[in-house]
Amino acid sequence: MSLAKLQVPDRRPQPLPTDMASLEAWFDRRLEEQLAQRAAAKTRSLAIIATKGTMDMAYPPFILASTAAALGWKASIFFTFYGLELLKKDLSIKVSPLGNPAMPMKLPFGPQWLRQMNLPIPNLVAGNMPGFESMATTMMEQTVKSKGVASIKELRDICIESEVRLLACQMTVDLFSYRQDEFIPEIAEWIGATSYLAEAQNADVCLFV
Repeated sequence: MSLAKLQVPDRRPQPLPTDMASLEAWFDRRLEEQLAQRAAAKTRSLAIIATKGTMDMAYPPFILASTAAALGWKASIFFTFYGLELLKKDLSIKVSPLGNPAMPMKLPFGPQWLRQMNLPIPNLVAGNMPGFESMATTMMEQTVKSKGVASIKELRDICIESEVRLLACQMTVDLFSYRQDEFIPEIAEWIGATSYLAEAQNADVCLFV
């Protein structure tokens, strides 16, 4: 190939248009290009407020945060009120079917046709039968294990390894007379609502669980 056939792109600055309409269109194009470049370079972020301490409500914040981290997002979870139970060293959380009519009660063992059946448990039974909550928790744990789903502790460990910021509500700690040594050492900060709202305000996605 001869040098004469090589086409070298012209990298010299292009002159600005002289008429007002063309100049405005040029500025609009430049602005759109700059905004597109900034959006492409931005790291997405997720902020979750976790308020529940039951087993069924522990899965959403940990699953969502670990998934966001796997996608390259910055993720944080603010644990407040009963949600602080999910940060304790000794995870002792249960699932309660009481007042949770949408909760499927299925046996984790037995023939396939039996395991697919929803067991209608009246609230009167769920609330008054001794040991029913523990039984429901055991059934849920066995179901999770049989389906190959990670436990709450495993999901929490994944979040820690993925550098999800775990934040504890200091007001709740004081309210319930908790001690900081009851909680895992990986808590990033002990903060109040004001501090977390400032962080959540700048997040691309903010969720309340």
